[in-house]
Amino acid sequence: MPAKSRFTRLDAFTKTVEDARIRTTSGGVVTIVSLLVVFYLILGEWSDYRRIEVHPEIVVDKGRGEKMEIHLNITFPRLPCELLTLDVMEVSGEQQTGVMHGINKVRLAPESEGGHVIDVKAVELHSQEESAGHLDPSYCGQCYGAPAPHNAKKAGCCNTCDEVREAYATVSWAFGHGDNVEQCEREGYGKRLDAQRREGCRLEGGIRVNKVVGNFHLAPGRSFSNGNMHVHDLQNYFETPADAKHTFSHHVHSLRFGPQLEDDVVAKLAGKNKNMPWTNHHINPLDDTEQTSDDPMYNYMYFVKVVPTSYLPLGWESRPSLLSMLKSIPDDLIGLGYYGRGYDGSVETYQYSVTSHKRSLGGGSDAKEGHQERMHARGGIPGVFFSYDISPMKVINKETQPKTFTGFLTGICAVIGGTLTVAAAIDRGLYEGAIRVKKLHQQ
Repeated sequence: MPAKSRFTRLDAFTKTVEDARIRTTSGGVVTIVSLLVVFYLILGEWSDYRRIEVHPEIVVDKGRGEKMEIHLNITFPRLPCELLTLDVMEVSGEQQTGVMHGINKVRLAPESEGGHVIDVKAVELHSQEESAGHLDPSYCGQCYGAPAPHNAKKAGCCNTCDEVREAYATVSWAFGHGDNVEQCEREGYGKRLDAQRREGCRLEGGIRVNKVVGNFHLAPGRSFSNGNMHVHDLQNYFETPADAKHTFSHHVHSLRFGPQLEDDVVAKLAGKNKNMPWTNHHINPLDDTEQTSDDPMYNYMYFVKVVPTSYLPLGWESRPSLLSMLKSIPDDLIGLGYYGRGYDGSVETYQYSVTSHKRSLGGGSDAKEGHQERMHARGGIPGVFFSYDISPMKVINKETQPKTFTGFLTGICAVIGGTLTVAAAIDRGLYEGAIRVKKLHQQ
């Protein structure tokens, strides 16, 4: 038997001769409509194949020895930069020294003058602000009855106003304007302080800290340790003219942990829910927060729960992991603002939730805030305190393609086959119906 005859028996698609085919107008219309439907459904399959979804999952955060960046922008309209101090502390209560940062103090004009920018100065955390390099090498300034600080540039001497203030702090003495203190009069400390009494201050920039429980706070005056207590020299804060009273009213323009998510990433996280769009405010709830008070003895506390969050773009499995890359590069070689960003688009950042509390340091009832049952203790340090805790859980937002290429091809076959089958059934029904109607008319 010829080879052609063998395969002929296996043909499941029998054909009809051209003379046996009947073409109708309804069949032509059904064909055009079915082709349009097939084209539309194939476009839908293609769109579904190209669609990228973000799937969140929660895992235990096993990272150790990592760093975390804190970026802030806070305005204090009624507190001069000369009095404002930023301290960063770990859970042990010790100050974090050697913190990599890019914090600037922006001097602002009084609110009555519009609050425009006067000057911008970089901040040095926990270090000497003034230098005595211009003095005679044999010069040894006195410390006015206090022991010389251990971190003085010249052992046993107080050659700068800052070193005299540090010496006073070690014995818990109030310092004041530095009147009759040679070093402070030489540097113009008192005049500089009086000139800024009515000014405001904005603190902006970022700091890189250890990824452990800790706090950072903004308080008046120089900070120092007295026994096991962290205190501030508040004399210059309270001794002010009546028309230049300082308060810790503040406006948090932005506060975030880790790098900011890009707009396209935010759009992907939003998904199709356009009624409640996702924004960066979802992960930075303190943005654009404002607190006001006319009481200089007021304390604001924010308790922040930080949740590590990763964003992994499509195809991240085929690229080196961001964490392995960060571990291979010394921290001091990664610029501030770049820590946590991968060249492949991956981001290691943080979300946070926050609860706040404020109280008068004079103590008493909290009835003004609507809590008559609450009584505040007396004492404390005026300022704004941010206490942050690191969650042991980590959120991973991973980009995935819900449909594979094989699934895409399968979908196309199903669309074509299903549409043509339905179209054939409709065409057959229309044809049979037309014949029956014709026969009825003939009778």
